[in-house]
Amino acid sequence: MNSKIYTNNEYIDWALTHLKLQDLKENYENEINFAIENNIGYRNFLLNILKVEEEGRNNRLIDRNLKAARFENFKTIESFDFNFQKSINIDKIKDLHNLSFLNKKENIILIGPPGVGKTHIATSIGINACKNKKKVLFTSAIDLVEKMSIYQKKGDLKKLFKSLSKIDLLIIDEMGHLVLDKEKESMIFQLIRQRYEKNSLIITTNLPLGEWDKIFTSILSATAVLDRLVHHCHVISIPGDSYRVKGKQKEM
Repeated sequence: MNSKIYTNNEYIDWALTHLKLQDLKENYENEINFAIENNIGYRNFLLNILKVEEEGRNNRLIDRNLKAARFENFKTIESFDFNFQKSINIDKIKDLHNLSFLNKKENIILIGPPGVGKTHIATSIGINACKNKKKVLFTSAIDLVEKMSIYQKKGDLKKLFKSLSKIDLLIIDEMGHLVLDKEKESMIFQLIRQRYEKNSLIITTNLPLGEWDKIFTSILSATAVLDRLVHHCHVISIPGDSYRVKGKQKEM
């Protein structure tokens, strides 16, 4: 305890700061007044102030997770236009937002042409995961491969993999835009092998799975990657026109 002599209120403020009870410090006066006005007993008063601190900590954790996820846009399932993409199984998408696939260490692959909502769905699932206290990272496939190459050149690739292993949900956007050489192909394979049955992936791609040999150096390499990806996986195909093009046409 600090040897300084405090008044009661000064000590309360010091102790709450020292114990890092930020939300309690900001709200305890209101809770005291509420307890007095409503004749709340000691036990319920204690219960209320503990709930205040717990809620505040949970909200700060969610905010940190959302910031660390690095989403390109903040898009939720509520803003998705299912009337435009009628081919999508709405119940299936909503079920994925319940995050049972995360608990089962399963993957999701969203396949479709540009503009059909793949990234929107992936992002909305990721945001929901953040709100459920899961660690999420959103990255384009090109940026991820570039980052792995940089770490590889520095001899720190294992360090990067260790960091990524702590991510509950890794979202890799636009996998179909890659064309890999042997070295980059090996890094992607290592990443997917590391996460296999341990952590979940969401991958968006414009290429059907049967055409993934266009990404990798051979059909054999593509098969080796897909074997692990699709073993425990929800594969969702989204055919149709681009929502973005639809919006532009309306403006014309």
